[in-house]
Amino acid sequence: MNTKIPPPIVTLIFGLCIYFSGPYFPEYIFSMVNFLSGLILFVGVCILIVSAASFRKHQTTINPLKPEQATSLVISGVFSFSRNPMYLGMVFILISISVKFNLLGGLFITLLFALFITKFQIIPEEAAMNKLFPKEFASYKKNTRRWI
Repeated sequence: MNTKIPPPIVTLIFGLCIYFSGPYFPEYIFSMVNFLSGLILFVGVCILIVSAASFRKHQTTINPLKPEQATSLVISGVFSFSRNPMYLGMVFILISISVKFNLLGGLFITLLFALFITKFQIIPEEAAMNKLFPKEFASYKKNTRRWI
């Protein structure tokens, strides 16, 4: 595994970067900012909860630092739309923070988060899934996108 930092901590760090870098980017204010930010946050949290519930339902590890401990490949529910819905939920949370506090800079930082998570978390997880479930994962990878 390439990373030793749990993805929720990585999300928190990037979220703080979005918040604290606000003064360095142009400010965009619009009337529905609170509603839109709240809606995006709600969607992100729902995706995380549903994803975690799917792991629990299939009685497999939710620990992203030890994907080699997976006992089954979860491909149903939200996992039929995205191979990484938990990280997608984290992206939605960062977009929510961006809309509320730092639109331009936040979207850029969210893109950096997606690149970071892909390189240091998703690709190593996919390698582990390929070793554990070679035929199933190859088929899953062919039919389901990495993000959305």
